[in-house]
Amino acid sequence: MNKPVKVIGAGLAGCEAAWQLIQRGIPVDLYEMKPIKYSPAHKMEGMAELVCSNSLKAEHLTNASGLLKAEMQRLDSLILRCAHAARVPAGGALAVDRQLFSAEVERALLSSPLITYQKELVEQMPDGPCIIATGPLTDEALCESICERTGADSLHFFDAAAPIVTLESLNMNRIFRASRYGKGDDYLNCPMNEQEYNAFYDALVSAELAPLHDFEKKLVFEGCLAVEILASRGRQTLSFGPLKPVGLADPNTGKMPHAVVQLRQDNAEGTLYNLVGFQTRLKWGEQKRVFSMIPGLEDAEFVRYGVMHRNTYLDSPNLLAQNYAWNKDKLVRFAGQMTGVEGYMESTSSGLLAGLSLAREIKGQPPIDFTEMTVIGALEHYVRTPNRDFQPMNANFGILTQLSNRVRGKKLRYEQLADRSIRLMDEIIAGIQTEDT
Repeated sequence: MNKPVKVIGAGLAGCEAAWQLIQRGIPVDLYEMKPIKYSPAHKMEGMAELVCSNSLKAEHLTNASGLLKAEMQRLDSLILRCAHAARVPAGGALAVDRQLFSAEVERALLSSPLITYQKELVEQMPDGPCIIATGPLTDEALCESICERTGADSLHFFDAAAPIVTLESLNMNRIFRASRYGKGDDYLNCPMNEQEYNAFYDALVSAELAPLHDFEKKLVFEGCLAVEILASRGRQTLSFGPLKPVGLADPNTGKMPHAVVQLRQDNAEGTLYNLVGFQTRLKWGEQKRVFSMIPGLEDAEFVRYGVMHRNTYLDSPNLLAQNYAWNKDKLVRFAGQMTGVEGYMESTSSGLLAGLSLAREIKGQPPIDFTEMTVIGALEHYVRTPNRDFQPMNANFGILTQLSNRVRGKKLRYEQLADRSIRLMDEIIAGIQTEDT
């Protein structure tokens, strides 16, 4: 029997990596520091905790996140399987009940005799075979050990979580249900006229912020800006950004509002909703005061306030080789947001690829290059490509190898990129299945 692979971290990437290993007959020792120690953002004891949002983004193939899901589904992603089992309404997006989702992931992994679950704080970077998937809030002791072993510094950027409110506390006389452009009614919409928007804006930009530690002042990741930082760029930045009213009409007036705050269902029962795009580092008392100015949220009960915390990612272009392997030891892999991929599905895809590729390395099989024509491959190529200004990256069509022929129209171009990716993925999977038999 093969030596167990140590998978450090039971978040999305770690759980996916563990799943891919045991599916190939490789035993796994899965380590999780909770409940011995919690990061500043984590609250639940279970595996695969979703912190910032309960949305796994779009599912349609003309969206890079949707294409990534289609690729991962073909590779038997555990996280996607459990997400579909725990999904809640979210229009064209895949959103889940957080607790049910976590329970599904844990049940699936612990039902395998190849998994040993260790609740233990790992403070030293282990020798291979291992996968380190401790996330953007990796404990300081392990961070220091990784830096010492690899000879590189860690970088920091900000991440933020949006507040969650109870449905029963909302004023539904001011709120209407609708998705943009008539595509269902999955979102709650809080419409603002110009006067209401201006009053809210003035309160937001003058509200008191929670202090930052010195080490948190270095970098801000553009993809996850706090709402107050976005607002500071100009009075109408929010109304043209996360509060844009396009595609929505207030049934009480029959007109498009000046701005709209959208709330998305956060649990299966539909009793909790999160404020879309409202990541923040306002002090909690200020969040209650300012966000209660939003029409319909006058008496909102906040079950979780927004928080801002430190995130850590590696200098991956100088540390990682193919398929998230440490460039000094192929039996050591990294996965998740600490590699420089940004987002739930992106993190999961890195865990999938790290687990699959390490299993092949252990079995003496050749590595697989998913190429930059798939989203999985393009993300992996991106984080190990030399880049003086390396920053975390979401799934997007811009990182894929572009089409050789000129295609007019973004939608058609994205469709062709997606078709090419799916064809290539099917060819790769057919090759894997042939090797395994």
